Amino acid sequence: MASSSPPTQLPPLYFAPRYVMASVAMSLGGLLNGYDTGSIGAITHMQQFTESVGQLSSTMLGITVSMIMLTGTLPVIYAGHFAEKFGRITVVIPGALLFGIGALVQGLAHGLPQFIVGRAIAGFGQGMFLPNVSVYICEIAPVRYRGMLASLPQFLATAGVCAGYFTCYGTVNIQSDMAWRLPYVLQCAVSAILAWACLLLPDSPRWLMQQGRHADAREALRRLDFNMVEAERDILIGGAEQAPSLSPWQSFVLLFRRGYRARTVLALFVLGMVQLSGIDAVIYYAPVLFEQAGLSTDSASFLASGLSSILMFAISIPGFLFADKWGRRTSVISGGITLASCMFLMGGLYAAGVVHPYGVARWFVIIAVFVFGLTFCATWGIVGKIYASEIQPQHTRAAANSVAMGLCFATNFVVAIITPILLEASAFGAYFLFGGLALGTVAVLAAYMPETRGRSLENIQEAFHRPTALSSVTHLLRPLGYGAARRAQAPHEPVAGEEVEMEPQNAAEAVAASAVSVEAVPRALRLDVSV
Repeated sequence: MASSSPPTQLPPLYFAPRYVMASVAMSLGGLLNGYDTGSIGAITHMQQFTESVGQLSSTMLGITVSMIMLTGTLPVIYAGHFAEKFGRITVVIPGALLFGIGALVQGLAHGLPQFIVGRAIAGFGQGMFLPNVSVYICEIAPVRYRGMLASLPQFLATAGVCAGYFTCYGTVNIQSDMAWRLPYVLQCAVSAILAWACLLLPDSPRWLMQQGRHADAREALRRLDFNMVEAERDILIGGAEQAPSLSPWQSFVLLFRRGYRARTVLALFVLGMVQLSGIDAVIYYAPVLFEQAGLSTDSASFLASGLSSILMFAISIPGFLFADKWGRRTSVISGGITLASCMFLMGGLYAAGVVHPYGVARWFVIIAVFVFGLTFCATWGIVGKIYASEIQPQHTRAAANSVAMGLCFATNFVVAIITPILLEASAFGAYFLFGGLALGTVAVLAAYMPETRGRSLENIQEAFHRPTALSSVTHLLRPLGYGAARRAQAPHEPVAGEEVEMEPQNAAEAVAASAVSVEAVPRALRLDVSV
């Protein structure tokens, strides 16, 4: 990007620190994601859309809705590698432009094939910009505000869902195909604004330091109004080490090497299981869910969907403002238990056959849908993307987050495509499936998720060099003989340049390790220089 030469200056008059303004600008990517998510279910439910492209079967509906996630899976995996090589901003700009082109193709579609092609193009662009939005904000945010600022994309995504629903609610009564085309005009405009805003922003100071561009990093910090005392302590002090030049395949393999594997797998698990909780089933197909529960008219189901989105947006406000006050673990565990309970309640009511267009049971289902959406937006929706970004080392953060987002896109695609099929085959099966997955996620993260709130990105890495709760239990069981066979195995030989995680040692092991014979030392250090 042009950050190597003096970049375009931001306007001199501003009402907040520039790192806040930069975070808001980048978070427009979240708004685009949320707006499409909130509007596509309502659009495909409109009679005007059916008249334009034809009636969709359950399978075709799932394919149409989920195509944006399917085509986003491949670029999202490699977006991190290109962001590590060329910079975060450099990858976001073409992604935003591609998304706008895809929205334009969808808005001009006169048949289902053209509409699906438009969603495919938009998905490719979304896969480029979405993972790097979170990484950029994490890297420019001060420690005390990182949770709040890094949650901005999700906050605006929730606002986008709300805007998408109500845009469609406002246009559904237009007696022409403009009823479903107008939302895509707005998507084109927002994508153009995102691309333009990125031209005004400096690249990530941490990325610049990683490239050895120390002067550019200091200039970026100055332009972002970053506190230089904190910068000297956490960012500028690590500038001596530059990232190695790796191919896309080498970058991918590095993520699963010892020293990186635990963080990569945890990020994959978090972002994958967040989507498998069923939130996209609730957001994409809210009109269908409310219609199934007894709200039969289009206007009633649209209004209920819009009210749900307003409440989700409202609950996101305290979740956003207090992201640095509540612990990540607290949000994940309490939120997951509530999500699973809502799914099990709805599944149980449908399985018992008591949900009808009349009676009180349908209101329990409707309220459970509301509570599910509210809980997700206040907990998992805020924490997931923040946590997946902040736990990664600096030189693999973009790549690891992109791979995790790739899994997120893939699971989102699966949920979007199977939900209408499951709802058609069984009134309760989907609810029990999503509830079980949410409960399993809580159990795993309660055991393996270190707390990161209030710690610098550099300091967070120390948590992954300490024994986990499970390894602590193993240590307590060692006097009983547990783990003796594992200790007897040959030690791991690290590869040159590989980051090695430290393992706990007791005093006896330390003495034994220090008792190295004199003869062994030169043998260990011997070099073969024969030709």
